[in-house]
Amino acid sequence: MTQFALEALAATRALRTLFEPTPLQRNDHLSARYGAEIWLKREDLTPVRSYKIRGAFTAMRKLRATNPDADHFVCASAGNHAQGVAFACRHFGVRGTIFMPVTTPQQKIDKTKVFGGDAIEIKLTGDYFDQTLAASQTYCAQVGAHFLAPFDDADVIEGQASVGVEILDQLTHAPDLVVLPVGGGGLAAGVTGYLRATAPQTEFRFVEPLGGASLTAAVAAGAPVTLKQINSFVDGAAVARIGALPFARLDWVRPEMILRAPEDRICVTMLEMLNVEGIVLEPAGALSVDVLPELAAEIRGKTVVCVTSGGNFDFERLPEVKERAQRFSGLKKYFILRMPQRPGALREFLQMLGPEDDIARFEYLKKSARNFGSVLIGIETKAAENFTALTRQLDAAGFGYRDITDDEALAEFLI
Repeated sequence: MTQFALEALAATRALRTLFEPTPLQRNDHLSARYGAEIWLKREDLTPVRSYKIRGAFTAMRKLRATNPDADHFVCASAGNHAQGVAFACRHFGVRGTIFMPVTTPQQKIDKTKVFGGDAIEIKLTGDYFDQTLAASQTYCAQVGAHFLAPFDDADVIEGQASVGVEILDQLTHAPDLVVLPVGGGGLAAGVTGYLRATAPQTEFRFVEPLGGASLTAAVAAGAPVTLKQINSFVDGAAVARIGALPFARLDWVRPEMILRAPEDRICVTMLEMLNVEGIVLEPAGALSVDVLPELAAEIRGKTVVCVTSGGNFDFERLPEVKERAQRFSGLKKYFILRMPQRPGALREFLQMLGPEDDIARFEYLKKSARNFGSVLIGIETKAAENFTALTRQLDAAGFGYRDITDDEALAEFLI
């Protein structure tokens, strides 16, 4: 057994002072769908509803073991690492200053305050995580505190490796495949570091949001690179640059082992897990389940573990998630309709709608000509093919229209 594997075992034992192993649950619904043994490693059920508590606690414990006077810790986080650090600060009775992006969901800010209590102070700064990270490191140097990196730290990676230790203990045999979400890379580096040493036959797939594919970029370049732009919807994994240390431990990863999940499709998965299984997952927590359809052919008959990395979901975001899911599934579309300015035109249009169609948005934009006016209309339906029938009728009746559902610029401005 490697030295890293031994350290991961020690980290796992130390974590038992905080919480019991998170459940490893066979999911009957997914197993039946894919003809495989699909197990969910429920990291959304830790005390802070994500795996981040493992790395934060481990790093703080090891630092205090060598420096008992360490009493002020600083971190930067989009939410989950913040909660882990806050929990650990209160556990050890030390001070914590936590920097979070201004875009952090309020639910994560409030929970961080609950876990840390009077032990922590929260500073909101930066639109993106990397800006927040820079501000936190500057502050840490100024006040002489100890910085707890969210992923680019050997002790944090060691703590996250405890997820792999528990998987092997709970399953009692090595899984054929483990599907891991990737943001900064700490979880992936830790789990693979342990399992490659103790279960070398296990294979891996890595999933990152399409709008934050930092591992894909790093593998292509042979080194971490900074993405010029990221989509922050998957806030728990939307990192512009994978950590240098995690990537150094993932240098064996090949491009075909990485999958990229579209943000809107993740919303479909989140709603399915909520409605069918009663499992609340945040966007990053749904990544590993979201890519199962892409893996269907290769996982049939195999034992697969999907790490559901977090469940810190603000239900105020549910309407947005539903909207994204409907649009991705083709059940909701937005049109700019060129409406004839004559009596009966609106009635004629309404009669084109089928029994499963519903108008969700209707807004008169402007009169574009003497005989026509532009209308923004949103339509929901129960089957995507219903739109084919609708547009066929519009064409036959001579109604001009433009589908702007997938036009990001127009949709953002008008919707």
